[in-house]
Amino acid sequence: MLDEMVAFWHVVEHGGFSQAARALGVEPSSMSRSVARLERALQAKLLIRGPRSMALTELGEQVLRECALIRDAAGNVHALAARYGARPSGVLRVSAPVVLGQLWLAPRLASFAAAYPDVDLQLSLNDRPIDIVTERVDVALRITTQPPQDLVARKLFDTPYVLVASPAYVAAHGAPERPEMLTRHRCIHLGFGAFDANWPLRRGEEQMTVAIAPRQAIGNSLALASAAEQGAGIALLPLFSAQAGLDAGRLVRVLDAWTPAGTYERAAYLLYAAGARVPPKVKAFVEHMSKAP
Repeated sequence: MLDEMVAFWHVVEHGGFSQAARALGVEPSSMSRSVARLERALQAKLLIRGPRSMALTELGEQVLRECALIRDAAGNVHALAARYGARPSGVLRVSAPVVLGQLWLAPRLASFAAAYPDVDLQLSLNDRPIDIVTERVDVALRITTQPPQDLVARKLFDTPYVLVASPAYVAAHGAPERPEMLTRHRCIHLGFGAFDANWPLRRGEEQMTVAIAPRQAIGNSLALASAAEQGAGIALLPLFSAQAGLDAGRLVRVLDAWTPAGTYERAAYLLYAAGARVPPKVKAFVEHMSKAP
């Protein structure tokens, strides 16, 4: 009935069916039918039609005021949509893994805020799987072997995993020369989800999986790196979590000729909902982070 109410407003505003039809570029008969449908729906007369004039009934005057409000509201909605569609603005909800969010994403948020001052960013850090639609997340930063097929995925970079230990641990226990020698060492790992006690390793065409007996399972890669720095054992963790320790000499690579394979061959992606119209704030964030050093 909204279309009929707007048509009724135009008929009164333009002073007749023909005048309203010309203003809207439609046939006069369509305007007449719209007003007739509105009167039938309300079961009341809104217009008194004469040979050369028309007048509003008492109810018609009240209905006209309400129709004007509806027309104004429709105009406001169109203007609002135009503003949102023209430039990045509004609340942007982003989800990221805890450690990658701390080490990589957070340091890059200041430049995004400076570039897009009308975007209010809300960042949630967690490692659990999320449904970005039901949880109303605009963009999710995730590390995965394969991004979901029902979302748009922009790859940022590979996230290699490495074997590390402290120099003190290696001095006390030696460094394994072959993957199978890991079974003789204290090994520590993430220990959740796909990160179990089976470590797949590859060197060129040679590949093997070593079943370790982990002494510690620590479900945070920065905490895992810290434990390794203190000599807890040999750790398998993302390079981005071990990099600071390696650069400072608190950690050293172990079996560096071997690459963690299988579930450890991952990359970081920005994920967002598929659709014909990507909100400007989402597009801006994805483009900005894709170009970030």
